[in-house]
Amino acid sequence: MEQIATRDAYGKALKKLAETRDDIVVLDADLSKSTKTAEFKKIRPEHFINVGIAEQNLMGIAAGIATTGKIPFASTFAMFATGRAFEIIRNSIAYPKLNVKVVATHAGITVGEDGGSHAAIEDISLMRSVPNMTVIVPADGVETESVIFEILEYKGPVYVRLGRSKVPVIFDENYKFKIGKGNILKSGQDATVIACGIMVSKALEAADILAGEGFDVEVINMASIKPIDKELIVESAQKTGCVVTVEEHNIYGGLGSAVAEVLSCNDPVPLEMVGINDIFGESGAPDELLEKYNLTKEEIVKKVKKVIERK
Repeated sequence: MEQIATRDAYGKALKKLAETRDDIVVLDADLSKSTKTAEFKKIRPEHFINVGIAEQNLMGIAAGIATTGKIPFASTFAMFATGRAFEIIRNSIAYPKLNVKVVATHAGITVGEDGGSHAAIEDISLMRSVPNMTVIVPADGVETESVIFEILEYKGPVYVRLGRSKVPVIFDENYKFKIGKGNILKSGQDATVIACGIMVSKALEAADILAGEGFDVEVINMASIKPIDKELIVESAQKTGCVVTVEEHNIYGGLGSAVAEVLSCNDPVPLEMVGINDIFGESGAPDELLEKYNLTKEEIVKKVKKVIERK
């Protein structure tokens, strides 16, 4: 199966925009080779700003540019974008609802050898708690490109969470992402698995294993974390009677929490979560870290069987 890192897909999308749009300004905090914003700089250097290692300034300058009618894309690692620059995002971007696109890469524990200090496991929680902020976590390279073109047409602040490592390509070139909408990748009757980001492919692998054992599992890709597709969540939960959420993020405040909020207010059913269990990341190879933190297809299988027993 073809694999591509979502950050690479971001660079590809920016390259296309550089060739076709005059109203985009891309900003980075001295990490353009890693975030892939360098692809934009090669074509439109006059529309690219490297602010240096100054993430608060990155967001403040992006906010200022947005007031001129230009569309700024501000990029750095997720830990620095949402952690170091949180107050600027909150007060200078989200509070006045400026049209800034914060596209952060190297999220989650698969930042790998960079270690726990760089592994953003709370960024979804931080961003979805901010009023006016839209939060998106694409599953693969195709969805990432579609996300970038979709948010370009949306007026308001957006946070897009991307990764460092290559992930399997799930969608074909005809796929179109829509803000506020999830999509069913596999229909099923016995349990619902709702996943985002790099864990979507693992959810599909788990569903295949479960099918071989006689379980019919529905798999939903929920790239739009905020706004979340409440209607789809409730509809699927009513059909299957139980839900498992899967994410490369702390189980507090991320996709699992968002889904739990929807279910508790609309149709409570048994719920299990696969995610990072409130511990920091560490340095290591991405695949080894996913195993250590139980972000695996085997763990998803285990949780699906458990939630089915509970219903």
